[in-house]
Amino acid sequence: MTLLARLVSVLVLLGAWQAAAAQAGSRLLPAPLAVAEFIAQEAARGDLFHNVGVTLLRVAISFALAMSLGVLLGVALGRIRALDAVLDTPLLVLLNTPALVITVLAYIWVGLTESAAILAVVLNKLPNVAVILREGARELDPGLQEMARTYRFDRRTWIAHVLVPQLQPYVVAAARSGLSLAWKIVLVIELLGRPDGVGFAINFYFVQSTNVAAILGYSIVFMSVMIAVDILVLQRIQAHVRRRR
Repeated sequence: MTLLARLVSVLVLLGAWQAAAAQAGSRLLPAPLAVAEFIAQEAARGDLFHNVGVTLLRVAISFALAMSLGVLLGVALGRIRALDAVLDTPLLVLLNTPALVITVLAYIWVGLTESAAILAVVLNKLPNVAVILREGARELDPGLQEMARTYRFDRRTWIAHVLVPQLQPYVVAAARSGLSLAWKIVLVIELLGRPDGVGFAINFYFVQSTNVAAILGYSIVFMSVMIAVDILVLQRIQAHVRRRR
């Protein structure tokens, strides 16, 4: 999508929002300008940058852990049939367990701590990464495998020149889907049991005053940041991987 097309779509969305706000009333749906004013005020106080920064840090740590562990587990499952047979059912259970349940259990087992918050995100995200990478490991080109055996590649050479290039598209796909899942789970975790972050701020303004402008303001700012990460980082990596193939 071109920059002009994105700009037009944003303007259309803002126009529809303004029209809906005029019909619903400012309490139920504040106009875009009212939300922008709240964002400016929150930024001037410093609360916006603090809460967004804290949430971004939680997303980054949990995302990195989930991706690292998920890639290793997924490749192992795709390469070792016995391990896949043993762990397939537990993986399926984790995939179908609601994020809210995992979050609550993590807080009960570990306590209302930062470690519990990170653990909850990792447990929610890891199965998705593992499943995607398992499929990638199963689809490795047998011809390249045979070539590696013929030329007696050592493990490091095999990983660098056979395994990694074939798994790159799967890693990027897991990263894009995982990032969108991870930040949503982080917000739920913050809403339930953290003293700061975007999820905490949304819950605070909901409980204290049902301030819809605040809820929308924090949501829009954080969504904008995550969309920017996807467009400027992950999509470019994905395009680079496709060109190399």
